Amino acid sequence: MITPAFTPSGAVATRYWSSLPDGRVQCDLCPRACKLQDGQRGLCFVRAAEDGAVVLTTWGRSSGFCVDPIEKKPLNHFLPGTAVLSFGTAGCNLACQFCQNHDISKSREIDTLADQARPETVAAAALALGCRSVAFTYNDPVIFHEYAIDVAKACHDVGIRSVAVTAGYVSPEPRAEFFAHMDAANVDLKAFTEDFYVRHTRSHLQPVLETLEYIRRETSVWLEITVLLIPGENDSSAEIADLCRWVVERLGPDTPVHFTAFHPDFRMLDKPATPAATLAMARRIALAEGLRYAYVGNVHDLGRQSTVCHGCGERVIERDWHALGAWRLDGRGACAFCGTPMAGVLEARPGAWGARRLPVRLADYETERGAAQAEPAPVQPSTSASPKLSASKRKASRRSDQ
Repeated sequence: MITPAFTPSGAVATRYWSSLPDGRVQCDLCPRACKLQDGQRGLCFVRAAEDGAVVLTTWGRSSGFCVDPIEKKPLNHFLPGTAVLSFGTAGCNLACQFCQNHDISKSREIDTLADQARPETVAAAALALGCRSVAFTYNDPVIFHEYAIDVAKACHDVGIRSVAVTAGYVSPEPRAEFFAHMDAANVDLKAFTEDFYVRHTRSHLQPVLETLEYIRRETSVWLEITVLLIPGENDSSAEIADLCRWVVERLGPDTPVHFTAFHPDFRMLDKPATPAATLAMARRIALAEGLRYAYVGNVHDLGRQSTVCHGCGERVIERDWHALGAWRLDGRGACAFCGTPMAGVLEARPGAWGARRLPVRLADYETERGAAQAEPAPVQPSTSASPKLSASKRKASRRSDQ
């Protein structure tokens, strides 16, 4: 059983911090380098100064669990069609004005953390629910670094893989430790200009680009990228072409890129939703710049969400939103028409989870000793929350992974 070093307050000790000459401590987890006096929390909300050190206040606590299709992360080339147990915590180390999960990522309320689970319970629940992986999502997992790694370790012990849905805003040393425990990642590349990052996220572009290159060059983590296109902000043809060219040159043409539709939310209510024509344009530019796998998201568009063989042009995996259709790969993950291998973590046949989402209460898998039950109640396929679920669980069924 994984047992972290708890402090007297019930928080968990962390490693990535340093003492400052003026008596404050500096959090070294991400490029923000928050400088804190005792009792203060960083911008992320979950890391705090306590007795001259930085602690994690949310180890073992979550804003809710939900079984999703892996395509919702979005990951189109990692175990397609399989189920993933998804969860997040509170807080975030970015300040995105357009956040689509602001109820938890911008939360300063501990009550947001409605579910508790030890890493072993998460892993055993995923196994019992038929999930092939566990995803750290809804808010950025780098801020609950220690808990995410502990859950990933417990999952690997029972053959469950780990997925990070992240903005990639993390410092080099913790980045290396974090991704050493991940099997796949979708990195949210919010734009391709420093100006956008500064104005709309209060962060910087370069650390994100460094994370992308690190994942591709230094790890075996399967990588996909999401770009949320916001009208008038990051959707020009020139910026999209620059972004795609960089991906091809620095990460390789087999890196899937998802262009997803924005909808007005949080503090960016003055922008219209992304037109379908903009998504189509972005995909067209991506393919012209040499990307082999470019997709559109947050819309129904079977033609632009399906995987097309870059060898012969045939459609080999059909998708409509998060639902799979025809599967035309052979047992080796190659095109059944011409034999061209498709990039990714692919199996002979896709999973059969479908597009449904299932909110889950982790307490149902917990015994008095903190281990999961051997025979949990069977899962009933459903697309809606039970009337008995809390408001936070009902929200979990609608959350975005962006």
